[in-house]
Formats: sequence, C-alpha cells, structure tokens
Amino acid sequence: MPSKPSKTRVKRESAGPLSLPAAEFKTRCLELMDRVRETGTEYVVTKHGRPVAKLVPYREHARGRVPGGWAGRVRLLPDFDELPADVAAAFRGERE
Repeated sequence: MPSKPSKTRVKRESAGPLSLPAAEFKTRCLELMDRVRETGTEYVVTKHGRPVAKLVPYREHARGRVPGGWAGRVRLLPDFDELPADVAAAFRGERE
C-alpha cells in the first residue's frame, strides 16, 4: 500500500536552498539525508523562522593540505613585515 505524501512545510527562499522548520526536519531527517545524497538538494533548518543549520551534500576534498607545498613557488620580499604608515593609520582609524 503506497504511503500518503506527508504535508510538508518546506519552502524555497528565492533561488536558494529549501527551508524547513526544525520539527519537520526532526520528523523527516533520514528521508531528507537520502534526498540530499541522491539529488544534491540543500536544506536550511529554521527555529522560530530563523536559520540555524544547513544540510548539504558531503564532498570529499581532492587532497589534503601539504605543509611546504608552496616551497620554491612563493617568494617573500625583504619588506614583508613593514606596514606603510598610511595603512597603519587606517587600521588605527586615523585619517591623513
């Protein structure tokens, strides 16, 4: 016997991910995770109308960071640590 489609309060905010209340997410969590895996659909979970979490497809990173991977490809200039006076003044909130 086919199951009844659930009444859902999922809505799309503009062209972004689908949005649904936390209670709806709690009820349909496994179903939503399957849908995310199969279709790439993204969901924003809300509490009292405010976003609190995002369910997105898991993607493996191509490769991890390799310490020293840029060695020999990047060169620091001798004045690397020197901050120009006008830039330092801007950071302090001063205007010239």
